[in-house]
This record gives sequence, structure tokens and C-alpha cells, in this order.
Amino acid sequence: MLKRALLIIFVVLSFGLAGCGQAGQQETLEPSGRLVIDLNGKWEIAEGGMDSVPTVFNRKVPVPGLVDMAKPAFEEVGKKSPRRQAFWYRRTFTLDKAVPDVAILKIHKAKYGTKVFLNGSLVGEHLPCFTPALLDVRLFLNAPGLQNELVVRLGADRESLPEGMPTGWDFEKYLYIPGIYDSVELILADAPYIERIQVIPDIEHSKVKVVAEIDNIDARQSFDLHFRLREARTGKNVESGAVGIADAAGERKLTVSFEIPIKDCNLWSPEDPFLYELQLATEGDDTKTRFGMRSFRFDKKTGRAVLNGKTYFMRGTNVCVYRFFEDAERGDKPWRAEWVRNLHRKFKSMHWNSIRYCIGFPPDIWYDIADEEGFLIQDEFPIWLLSKAPEKPVAEKIIPEYTEWMQERWNHPCVVIWDAQNESVTDQTGEALRAVRHLDLSNRPWDNGWAEPQSQADCIETHPYFFSKLWKNYWADDRKFALSDMAKISGRPSVRKEQENHRLPIIINEYGWLWLNRDGTTTCLTGSVYEKLLGPDSTIAARRLLYARYLAALTEFWRAHRECAGVLHFCGLGYSRAGDKPRPEGGATSDHFIDLEKLTFEPNFERYVRNAFSPVGLMIDFWAEQLDAGSRGGSRTALTFEIVLINDLPALFRGPVRLAIERDGRTVAEKSKNCQIDGLGRIVLFFDMEIPKEEGQYQLVAELTRPDGTKVRSLRDFKVPASRE
Repeated sequence: MLKRALLIIFVVLSFGLAGCGQAGQQETLEPSGRLVIDLNGKWEIAEGGMDSVPTVFNRKVPVPGLVDMAKPAFEEVGKKSPRRQAFWYRRTFTLDKAVPDVAILKIHKAKYGTKVFLNGSLVGEHLPCFTPALLDVRLFLNAPGLQNELVVRLGADRESLPEGMPTGWDFEKYLYIPGIYDSVELILADAPYIERIQVIPDIEHSKVKVVAEIDNIDARQSFDLHFRLREARTGKNVESGAVGIADAAGERKLTVSFEIPIKDCNLWSPEDPFLYELQLATEGDDTKTRFGMRSFRFDKKTGRAVLNGKTYFMRGTNVCVYRFFEDAERGDKPWRAEWVRNLHRKFKSMHWNSIRYCIGFPPDIWYDIADEEGFLIQDEFPIWLLSKAPEKPVAEKIIPEYTEWMQERWNHPCVVIWDAQNESVTDQTGEALRAVRHLDLSNRPWDNGWAEPQSQADCIETHPYFFSKLWKNYWADDRKFALSDMAKISGRPSVRKEQENHRLPIIINEYGWLWLNRDGTTTCLTGSVYEKLLGPDSTIAARRLLYARYLAALTEFWRAHRECAGVLHFCGLGYSRAGDKPRPEGGATSDHFIDLEKLTFEPNFERYVRNAFSPVGLMIDFWAEQLDAGSRGGSRTALTFEIVLINDLPALFRGPVRLAIERDGRTVAEKSKNCQIDGLGRIVLFFDMEIPKEEGQYQLVAELTRPDGTKVRSLRDFKVPASRE
């Protein structure tokens, strides 16, 4: 068996390379027999037990979507209820041609536990909630023109799944809404069937390696695998040809590998998200996938991310889509491509180039849009355990889901980090990722949450939540923190004891602990925080301003110290609900939108935090809340202020920097200097400024002017007390 497999691969490679070089653009590829039938739309739905199909379906629900979108609405959706054990989906369809060699039903994502019946017969079951179900339905389909009845049973709540399986538990969620929350399609094709494609970019040699998994259903002796490579946006042909597969008789499953040169290839990056499309075809099947020519890794020595061979600083945010699923304003937004695209463009306006899809995967269109709009995605599998989690996933049940996850996502250039879990200390995710990481031939790095890293090529996440010390339920003895304490904080954030000996690159993908709901009220985690910072009678306006200013200052701090590969704020999209109850019922975190449909940010957040994420940015490295003035008799006190300037861009930056002391919007003193920051560089400017002698509230304003005239600012407030004379 091994000898035959090696022979096939050798023939493919030698033939394929010759074909690439000689056939080139002269050979055309005509689509063959694959037909993909879209089964999205309105389905019937009913509630009931786990074992028998309901006799009456008297509601409709959109697919993709969630059960709470059904009309008429169900009661008590998203939590365990005596009303039902399961939800049953039903729809009908007909075929207009004979059933071919292959008929695969693909349910991209559904929860909790998927069981499928077709025309009254059990097709199969797929328990994972976050990866696609691929079920062979060929033997169950009716002849052309006859109606087919498709029934899908889902567990009504997360407790429907067997012990040890990930259910998406989240300490800050209280609704676990089931549903077919991604697309459904029927794939029809003839032999040989192309099951799966992996495209591995090689930017150094301007070529891609293609690995295709073929189901040689009819055990034919030989066949040709045709390919065509095009630019995705323009359709311009790049390369085409054919690969010959010989000596394949008797082998049902074949892995075919070959390479395609791409002359003068365009690299994919967030700044230029250039996509290619690869189409493969056999005599009976054809399929296509998109990819980008890009490489990504971490450099342990520098602690930096490396994109396309060059240092790249990750600036970004988080999306908690499963929390958003229980948001009162969610509606159908996660499945509306225009809204999702506008969301990512809004993120781009904040100077963000990276997103962690946090504790769960959004629908597939999100990844397509991230590819097109240009974002680096840290793709986080929905496991969050801590110490009191009601689930304890085990490796043997995680491994199949990790495998399906990688197979579904590995051609997306946006996905640059496989994130095994969030904030969990467990050996199970490490065991699982070790078992599957070899499947990704692009060798992306992994993040293993708070557990021990599994490779020196991986990264570590950390969550420096300093203001959590003001939370009433804080778990340590030290219950004090103020922004002025940042002067004593190391620029390299601390990591878990399980990780500290590895000294791997760090991504800060959560920080702050200052969340406000969209209406400006505090969350269940921040009520006591704002009471200690602003007093018991703070206003919405005061809280919003403090949140934005403090978050900007923290962002400047972590970025300016250059000790982290990435700084990702938390969070760009989540839920918003009253924080008058403890979590999970009380809202714990939130995003910054004040109009979710129009994607309007709270103005203070947009103004200050956008500046803090500017690619060419600055930080006033001054944190004191009070400065003593000199004698009122005429002498003054001078102080040296340090302004740290950073350049995330590869090109040299030149421009003026101004430091001013202002009071009530009036400039009291100012100085200016010209700066020059090397590409990817960092410099410090020193300004000697005299401290005003009049008591009152003042503001330090550091301002960098870019070539287009726009300004980037860093602000600090301080008080000059009354003279002691």
C-alpha cells in the first residue's frame, strides 16, 4: 500500500511540474459535474423530545440563524426548559437530475448536536457544534422530480451533548441559543470526487503547493486533475494545466500533490488583501477555493510577528460573536454580509489590522470578508474553563473538532493563529493540538490560552486587567489601582507560571476592565470600579470620557514599550445588557457602539482610542496626578517630560512633535521639535517644561502631525495644588 501511494505522488509531482511550466495559460479548464444546491432560507421548526419527529411543524425559522428567530416565537429559548429536549428543523426539496456518484449534505455549523433524517431514514449524527457536518445522503435521495424531506434534530441546550465535549461554556453568557447558525448545502458530483484542497503558499519561491484529497469512487486506473489559477477580483488567468494520476486502481482515497509557479505574485496583507482563486476539476467534479500569497510566523528572538518575511505589529480588537448571539439588538446582523463587511470596515477605521474571534467562530462569511477586507485573525476555539466551569473537555473529543476546524479554515489567509482555548489551565488542549498541528502544512503558530505552549514557534496571550483590582469581588489582597500606578508597571506584561519559562512572543488580547454598556451604565464587573474612580454619583458622560481616556492611555503604554507582538483591545463586538445582576445574568463586558445598526461608535472612544492605535503613534510617558509648582515669588519648577514615538510602518517617518500644557483649552506653555522615526522604530524625545504656578487642573497634550496634516495626540491630566507658602 505504501509503495503504491509513493509511486502515485512521484508521478503527480513530476508530471504536474511539467504541466505547470509548459501548458501554462494555453490550457483551459471547463467546469465539470459539481452542483451545489443552496438549502438556506425559511425552514419549518418544532419543539419536542429527542427520539421522535414531531407530527406538527407550525413555525418558520431562517437558516442560517438561531431558534430565537422562529415565528411564532418559542418561550424559554437558550436555557434548559421542561418545554422541550430538542428542536426539529424540516424542509423539502426536489432534484431535477439523476442522483450522481456523490451526494454530500454539508451543515456548516449547528448546535447542540446534529442528527439528520432524509425521507424518513436516519442519515447520521454529528455532535460537534462549531465545525461542519458532512453526511453522505446519496442512498437516501429520491429520484428526480420526487420531493425529498430533510429533517434535522438539534439538542435544545448545551446539556444535550455528551460529557467531555466542548459546548461553548462562557462565564459571561446565560443563554445558549441552539440553531443551524451557518449555511446548509447539498453537494452533488460524479467521480473522481475532490473532497478537500489545501493550498500552501511559498512566497520565497513564488509558487504554491496544492494538496488535493480525492475520492476515487469508481477505482479507475488513471485520470487527469485539471487546475486553473486566477486572480480572484479580476478573473485574470495566472496559470492552468493538468496533472496526471497514474497507477491509481484499487486506491479509493488518494492524496495528490503538485506545485504551481506564480510569476510576480502579489502578496496578501491587511494593507493589500490580494486574493487568488484556484479551481480543480476531474472528469466528474470541479471545485474552487480562494487563498492569499502570505506567510506568517513569530520571531522568538525579537518577540515580534513576522508577516511575509517582515516584522509586523498587530493592532486590533476582539469579536465575541457567541455573546453577541444573545444580544437584544442582534437580529439577523451576523448573517447579513453587508452589515458584517461594514463592521470590519469600521474596525479598519480604528487603525486595527487584527481581530481575535474570541471564544467561538462566527459564520463562514465572516472569514471570507476578513480575507477581502484584510485582517489577521486569531481564531479561538470556544473552550473557557477556569476553575468552576461545568464542562471539562477531553482531548480525544477535542481532536476531531480541531481537525474539522483546521480543514475548514486552512486556505483563509486571514487566519494566522490557531487559538486552542481561552484562559484555561488544562493539559487536554495541549494534547489535542499536538495531535493535529501537522495537518496545517502552512505551519501556523498556536496559542494555548493559559496552558503551557506546545512549540517554541508559538505565542502566548496575556490579559493585564489592572483595574480589576477595584472590582468588589477581586480575588487578591491588593485592592488598589490608579492610572498613576502605570509608572511602576513593567513594559513586558506578566504571564502565567505555566508559560514564563518559555519566553515566547506575547499578544495582549484583553486589558482594561473598564467596560460600560452601550447606554453608558456600568456592567456587573465595573460598578465598584467606577464608584472608586469617580464616586457614587458619576454621570454617563463622565464615565464614557474616563473609559475612553484610560483605555487610550493603556493602549499607548503597551504599544510604546514594544514588548508585545500585538495589542488587541477587548472588545469590538459583544453584548450589552444591564449589569444589575451578577454574571452570567448581569452583563459583564460590552462593546462601544451607540447605534448598532449604523455601527456608530461612542464618540469619546472613537476620538481617543483611534489616536492610541495610530500606526505612527506617541505616548506621554508621564503618569503623575499632581505636580507641585515653584514658589509664587517668581521661581518656577521645570520638569523633563519624555515622549515616546513609535512607527509600525516600514517607511521612515519625519514630522513635527508639539508638547503643550493647557488649561481649559488655553495653551499655557508649548514647545515643538522635529522627529525622525525609522521604519518599525521607536524613539524618545525630551521636553523641558515649566510647571504653572497657579493652582488648578491642567492637561499635557503631545501632538504629532502627519504629512497629510492630520494629528495624533496623547493626553495626560494633572493638578497643580495650592502653594504651601
